[in-house]
This record gives sequence, structure tokens and C-alpha cells, in this order.
Amino acid sequence: MKLEMGKFYIKDIVFGDETKVENGVLVVNKEEALKIVREDEHITSADLHIVRPGDRVRLCPVKEALEIRCKVEGGTGIFPGVTSPLARAGMGRTHVLSGCSLLVVGEHWGGFQDGLIDMSGKYQNQCIFGMMPNLVLVADTDEEFERHEQQKKNRALRWAGMRLAEHIGQCVKDATPDEVEVFDLPPVNRRPAEVQALPSVVYVIQPQTQMEQLGYNTLIYGWDGNRMLPTFMHPNEILDGAVVSGSFMPVSSKISTYEWCNHPTIHRLMKEHGKTINFLGVIMSTLNPKMEEKERCAKMVAQMAVNLGADGAIVCEEGYGNPDVDYIQTIVELEKAGVKTVGISDECTGRDGASQPLVALDERADALVTTGNVSELYHLEPMPVVLGELEALARDGNSGGWEGCIEEDGSVWMENNGYFCSNHISGFSKKTCAEF
Repeated sequence: MKLEMGKFYIKDIVFGDETKVENGVLVVNKEEALKIVREDEHITSADLHIVRPGDRVRLCPVKEALEIRCKVEGGTGIFPGVTSPLARAGMGRTHVLSGCSLLVVGEHWGGFQDGLIDMSGKYQNQCIFGMMPNLVLVADTDEEFERHEQQKKNRALRWAGMRLAEHIGQCVKDATPDEVEVFDLPPVNRRPAEVQALPSVVYVIQPQTQMEQLGYNTLIYGWDGNRMLPTFMHPNEILDGAVVSGSFMPVSSKISTYEWCNHPTIHRLMKEHGKTINFLGVIMSTLNPKMEEKERCAKMVAQMAVNLGADGAIVCEEGYGNPDVDYIQTIVELEKAGVKTVGISDECTGRDGASQPLVALDERADALVTTGNVSELYHLEPMPVVLGELEALARDGNSGGWEGCIEEDGSVWMENNGYFCSNHISGFSKKTCAEF
């Protein structure tokens, strides 16, 4: 399967009369863009802002991050099965505005799954979005049924962001990109002998799919991940919009839709294919609420990996706590089947770092990579500008905040739990471990 990704490198974003990319600058017609947002009758108010690295701006509650794109050939849209008709992703040509993002922020109400981003200060570099120019949609909805719920589907706002990302992306549909990156991975059984002779590696991803009620979980081609069993996927499908982030779990552990489409671990595995490894592809697994489901999926992943001929595997867990059982069990089943396995997750070690990092552990899980401690305590300096409503952090059940965590001067005490995508399970994380 061959995918061409045409990249337009964006250095800045401005508002103007015509939506276009000119000399590395994304120009956005604000009124036209807001019309796309307001197509959903549940959107009651909306505005667009631009933030850049170094701005004294705090965003809260952040609900989603998206890359601005358009499908040029070989598909129906950038999120097939979600905002466009169902079609196979991962082939043809997609144009991408690279180096910037579209952030979706609640004007007022937040929840357990929403987070915070600083564009400057000590914690600016906690996530990649503080280090790039961002178009920010700040909006509110009339979804009263979940306004005071800790868990929110955030459907109107998330879908508005996806529609807007595709609308703006259309401005480069017929333009010539700065660079074209090609992802071409043949079927597993049709690879040259010299590639087949390399160590074969499969990437197992466990997206957040714990909620039995529909509407909160990661979507795969629009299908709620809680209804899935482990599924073999071509990596191009993931890079081309087949996976959309859900609205459940503490956000420091979340993989945003932007990250699914730019997944660094997949990029690296594709780069190493044919050189140091034979990259077989992706097993998209699940995280489950019941023990029987956890065991079933772990065993299915292992048999799938064995039958693909995997010598090694990487297992990526989106989340922590209850999902740690799925994570460790999957690693154990792979190791028992003779597949050497490395795990990637964050951990919950308590603010003092002294607690057990994962709910479940096993001596066969002996190669684990951590991308951060969700319990680490942050003290954020005041910011003169807040897009959204900072009080949501303390008031609405954000997993990193609590009543009284915001001080009179606007400074904030919070756990890493509530910093948007800061642990970057996908592979963007730049955190390191040190022994003292």
C-alpha cells in the first residue's frame, strides 16, 4: 500500500480575506471558518484565536488537537467513516499543513478528559503544541445533558474541529507541496528475501476503549473501539486518518488525533523497515473493563503476532490504572509465545514517586519504557491571557485539578494528569529519567 503525504511547512498563522498558504504562512478567513463550525446547531458560541510559542497564553480546557489536511487522491476525506463517507485510508495522496495544529478548547465547561496547555513559561515544552503556532477554536455548546457530568463526550466541539481542519486544508488541495513523503509497505508475504531475513517486528497499540457506553472511545473508521477485537492494520491507515481520538481518560495519557496522524513510533518503524527490521504492521487492540475481555484480547494479539511471524513486538498503552492489566497481560502472552516484547506507557507513581508505577506487573515484562509520571505535581506561573475558562480545571473534575488548585494571582497547582497530552505515549515525549 502506497501513501504520498504532501507537506506544506507552516511557520506562522494569520487572519486574512482569503484562506491560503503563502510563503509558509497559513492565512485563514475567520468568518468563513466560523460558518463551518456553526453548521452544528449545538454550537452556541464560537471564536477563533491564534497562539504562538512564547505567547503569555494559557489554554484550558483543551479537548482535542488536529492536523489541518485534505485528501487529494484515493479517499473521501481526512477522517473516513467519521466526517466523510467510509473509505479505506492509507493510499493515494494527502496534503498536510505541517508544523502547526488546530486546538479545540471549551469556552466554559471542562471535565475529566480535558487539559491545559501553556504557550510560554516553565511548562511550555510539556507537550508539542506549546512549541508550534496553533489555530485555536474556543466554543460552547448546548449539550446540557453532560454539562455537569465529569465525563463528557464533547461531540459537538470535537466534530466542529474535524470539519474545520478539513475545510482549511482544502486551500492546498491543488497546490504544490514543499516536500512529498512516501510511505510504501508491501503485503507481509510479498517482500524481498533480504527483508524477510531481518528481525520481524509488529507494533501493538492499545487505544482507550474502556467505556461500555458509546461515544467516549477511540474511533477506528468511525467504529467505537469498545466494540472491536484485535485487528491487523496497515500503518498507512493510521497515518492517514483512520483513527480519531476519544474523549475519555486523563489527558496527559491521551493520544490526540494529531498524534495518531503523525505517530512517531510508526514513522520510526517505517524508516527502519528494510534496513534493520522487517516491519510487519500494526495490531490495533483494545483496553477492556472486564478481566475475561482482557485475557481474550491478550491471547488474540499473541496468536496474531505469531502467525504474522513476529520475532519482536512493541506494545503501546494509552492510559494507566485499569488498562495496565491489559498492557502487562498482552506483554506476558507475547513473551510466552516467544515474541520478544518492549512496552511503552506512562506510569502513576504518586507525587513522591514511591508507589507501584503500574497496577499490574510481571517478571516477564522486563523491557518497559515510561514516558512520564501522571502524578507529578506542577506549579504553573500566572498567565495574563486565558483562552477558555481556567476555573474549569478546579470546578469540573479535570483529572489533574481540584477545588482550590487555582491561586488568587492566577498561578496553578496541578498534577501532570491534567496537562494536555504531555506524556505523548505516541513517541513525541522528550522526558528523560534520572537517578539521584
